[in-house]
Amino acid sequence: MNTKIVETKQELEQAYHVRTVVFVEEQQVPPEEELDEYDEHAIHFIGYIDERPVAASRLRFADSSGKLERICVLKNERGKSYGKMIMQQMEAEIKKQGYKKAKLNAQTHAEEFYKRLGYETVSGEFMDAGIPHVAMVKEL
Repeated sequence: MNTKIVETKQELEQAYHVRTVVFVEEQQVPPEEELDEYDEHAIHFIGYIDERPVAASRLRFADSSGKLERICVLKNERGKSYGKMIMQQMEAEIKKQGYKKAKLNAQTHAEEFYKRLGYETVSGEFMDAGIPHVAMVKEL
């Protein structure tokens, strides 16, 4: 998979499409919660297989940390390390921006995936958009 920072309107629309398929259609997150006011100021990432968008995410900076959000891979492309690849690019961007800590809110079903990438759970379970989550952090 080729991952990159979104640079054009078309790439941003493709990233939003992947997120909409995964979160709104598959996981039933309300559209107004999925695409929110933070999108305008975030750094967006997109992953392609043969020019076909299959993964997306966004990155924001808050509290001296990079905050990894909206990480998703289309259902038929999961299990191929694409999530890991987009995470690695996001972490590289956090370091490039001069930050040393990454944080995210993981859906509980994905907690083990993030643990394998070096993230540590730092909260109890909480609900976000009707889905159970935990907060996780990693020193970079």
